[in-house]
Amino acid sequence: EITKADILAFRAEVAQCAGRSGNATLSPKTINNLMGVLNMIMTEAADRFEFPNPVQNIKRLRLQRKDIQPFSLDEVRLILDTVRSDFKPYYTLRFFTGMRTGELHGLKWSRIDWQARQILVRETVDKGLVDYTKTDGSQREIAMSSVVYDALCAQHQATGEGEYVFVTRDGTPLDTTNVTQRVWYPLLRYLELAPRRPYHCRHTAATLWLAAGENPEWIARQMGHTTTEMLFRVYSRYVPNL
Repeated sequence: EITKADILAFRAEVAQCAGRSGNATLSPKTINNLMGVLNMIMTEAADRFEFPNPVQNIKRLRLQRKDIQPFSLDEVRLILDTVRSDFKPYYTLRFFTGMRTGELHGLKWSRIDWQARQILVRETVDKGLVDYTKTDGSQREIAMSSVVYDALCAQHQATGEGEYVFVTRDGTPLDTTNVTQRVWYPLLRYLELAPRRPYHCRHTAATLWLAAGENPEWIARQMGHTTTEMLFRVYSRYVPNL
């Protein structure tokens, strides 16, 4: 009984829902994600009961390209010099490894290769659930710089007896919302820096590597990208004109 017109009317209604973080409406990306779930449901139903899928030929909403807002090296130093001491190693890794939030929260001491000075990215943690990384390409080995190595050595003194590198007082992996609201945003307000999602720490790592003249293919591997395409597309304006 569901028609293409019903689907479009539903999407129009969803588009009026209030978004997060004070946004008046949901973003096109969120709406596309919701429609993707609906499409999977309808595809299964259409296959099982042999009727045309009304979602099949509905185009996704266009996404506006967002400019990244990486931190400068001076801002990174300011943040690391100011953040509370128990979170300094955490943010050092955020700024200088390019790891995603879930990858960092799911990092175990057994995945630290001290001899090779590598971080082995194998799991991710989201909302307390341990899962496989975002893609197969995200399974990677990140080279430790001296700054990262020293930060992990300092962190090992605090949590080295447990399973995870960064933990709560109860020994469980960090909760993204809790860290963001209680540590990250208050710190940016205190330093009078523009509010940015913690994900921009990952952007910062990429731009600092580019500014240092590192090989783009090496950077892509560190970031968990299978090719350099996204690197040049997202960070093109930060690529030095060599």
